Amino acid sequence: MFTLDQARSFVAVAEELHFGRAAERLNMTQPPLSRQIQKLERTVGVELLERDNRRVSLTVAGHAFLQDARRLVIAAERAPDNARRIAAGQLGELRIGFTAASGFSLLGPLLGEISTQMPQVHLELAEMVTSEQVEALLDGDLDLGLARPPFDDSLFESTLLFSEGLVAAVPSGHRLAQSKHEITFEDLRDEHLIMHSPTKARYFYDLVVRLIDVEHKNVRHTVSQILTMIALVSAGRGIAFVPESAKFLGVAGVSYLRLPELREDPVQLHAIWSRTSKNPALDRLINIVRDSLHGNDAD
Repeated sequence: MFTLDQARSFVAVAEELHFGRAAERLNMTQPPLSRQIQKLERTVGVELLERDNRRVSLTVAGHAFLQDARRLVIAAERAPDNARRIAAGQLGELRIGFTAASGFSLLGPLLGEISTQMPQVHLELAEMVTSEQVEALLDGDLDLGLARPPFDDSLFESTLLFSEGLVAAVPSGHRLAQSKHEITFEDLRDEHLIMHSPTKARYFYDLVVRLIDVEHKNVRHTVSQILTMIALVSAGRGIAFVPESAKFLGVAGVSYLRLPELREDPVQLHAIWSRTSKNPALDRLINIVRDSLHGNDAD
């Protein structure tokens, strides 16, 4: 196998097409440079340079070898700096999981901050429900999740990103959408419901049944994704309880009604990550999340 010094010597000679100028460029004398090229050609097994007393030129094989030799030398020169930058979280890869709802409310601003502050870090995005994110974080397939509670604090660190209201999504032509009065839970008692799945959308299911006296006999559809719920509401299949940010989906034919009996913003979204993560870029990402989206307080 040829050495990096031999490759660097060949690149200099190939670019200068003159042994004297190449030796000066490399801060060495001409005889040892000639020996480096000879050793390289013996190792490669073909002639790379044609030379006589008047000129030096590249063979066809030399032209082909020059491209790879340049890449090798450039990579070797960059390697130490890249290693330092990866250790500092300035290079590398981040894999981020997000729920559908966070995708249309929070993900855009977060990606903008990451692109500005970590422009050379490659991002991979995956839309997953919270349970899938938790599993992927534990398996090492994700670095950060944008997820709903609950999650095991002994396994994950987290920071609360924001809280928002829970609203009733109703077809725009529905009597409640035309009402001049604030709606109550009693107004919803006999309505057909589009309900969250108790397994795939456990967070929202538990939240709704805890806060609202749901008549399960009125449940017409059970789904796991907010977008699907809103589409069914638009089709007139019933009403649904969704996070306030669902209005940003822009689905036509849906009105979003506040529920005054809910006196707080109960819907939470957290950034979560494994306590055992070794990705240096994650530390920088967490600082970005806390500083730009939540301040400096962790959950």
